[in-house]
Amino acid sequence: MSKILEASRAGALAAPTHQPIRFGRLGAFIERESVFSWLMLTPPLLFLLAFLGYPFIYGVYLSFFHKEVARTASFVGFDNFVKLYNDPIFWQAVRNTIIFTGVATIVKASGGLGMALVMNQSFKMKSFARAMLLLPFIVPTVLSTVAWQWILDPGMGLFNRLLVVSGLAERGPSWLGTPTMAMVSIIMVNTWRGLPFFGISILAGLQTIPVELHESATIDGAGTWGRFRYVTLPSLMPVILIVTVFSIVITFFDFQLVYVLTGGGPANSTHLMATYAYTLSMGAGQMGLGSAVALSMVPVLGLLLVALTFFVRKD
Repeated sequence: MSKILEASRAGALAAPTHQPIRFGRLGAFIERESVFSWLMLTPPLLFLLAFLGYPFIYGVYLSFFHKEVARTASFVGFDNFVKLYNDPIFWQAVRNTIIFTGVATIVKASGGLGMALVMNQSFKMKSFARAMLLLPFIVPTVLSTVAWQWILDPGMGLFNRLLVVSGLAERGPSWLGTPTMAMVSIIMVNTWRGLPFFGISILAGLQTIPVELHESATIDGAGTWGRFRYVTLPSLMPVILIVTVFSIVITFFDFQLVYVLTGGGPANSTHLMATYAYTLSMGAGQMGLGSAVALSMVPVLGLLLVALTFFVRKD
């Protein structure tokens, strides 16, 4: 038996060992953390350049040309922007976009904060309630907007039926047929869809606040409002700021909801800059003018973000 063990040990020692594969200087270069990070970032960066960078650059190019569908483009310089400056519908779309973005973001931020505070409490079926919160955000925009068209229908819609059956009104309002109600309706639907994003994000921020801070505030004599004002809200401000910025950008460029729900009507009362750019480009075939509207969205969005930053720093 000892001879067999010695023979097996000798064979194991004689077996060739596998050396790690070396790539020389190239391998050492790739193994650097900074280089490896950039290599991982390269595919998504190329994707963004191909599908976002190129359309943006081409849109900037078209905004300086008079370009109609199936016709040769001709350079006109800033003529498209001059036309927009004298276009009352464009300024109405700018005003509608600012109102829509501002009101919807404020309502979503306030409602999302309240939703997060409720979801942070202990109650039965809390996990199920949190999962249901994501339903508006998960459902495809077009599908949910078509459902809202039926809900807001003046004849057979759910809202008007409830108003009539409950005796609150003999006849429900035309939610999408009048300028004021149409704007209220698209803000309401956008709020319903974007509220879970605020709620879940702020809820995650609530769960990172140390319990000791609330306990110390309670010992110092702070009540529920005092703990919220001096502990909870200041701790949540970084999260609220980041979520608000994301919401402003997403709401500002919202197209599907408004286009499917109202198409910019009635009488251009719900036209946003995104829907007006699409109407000019695809509806009227004015690719250059539509691109100028789309390019004009950038400074307007920048002013909104600067105003938000100034407001936060002032507080």
